[in-house]
Amino acid sequence: MTHSFALHIPDAELEPEPLAPEQIVSGTPEVTGKVVWESADGRQIRGIWQITPGVVTDTEADELFVVVSGSATIDFEDGPTLRVGPGDMAVLRAGDRTTWTVHETLRKAYAISL
Repeated sequence: MTHSFALHIPDAELEPEPLAPEQIVSGTPEVTGKVVWESADGRQIRGIWQITPGVVTDTEADELFVVVSGSATIDFEDGPTLRVGPGDMAVLRAGDRTTWTVHETLRKAYAISL
């Protein structure tokens, strides 16, 4: 998009973003998402992301997100454990290795810097 906009996050239609099989620790989590804005150089991305219950691993980007609905516990390989739910903001550092335990389908709005 080249102009300012507003989007109602709970109703936004998302597209499938399949997980790599090696990321799934347990359950059958499914990921959907939508990029709503990306800088011309591709280094700044804004979007919506959702994951259904299960346990997955990830290597994080530099990200700020706000949970719109659902809940999860995020365990860091070399750090804290975060518990996030509606209204919570979290900041992830690039390179952090995490395990997400999703308790209720989680939807978040995010801003990533690459």
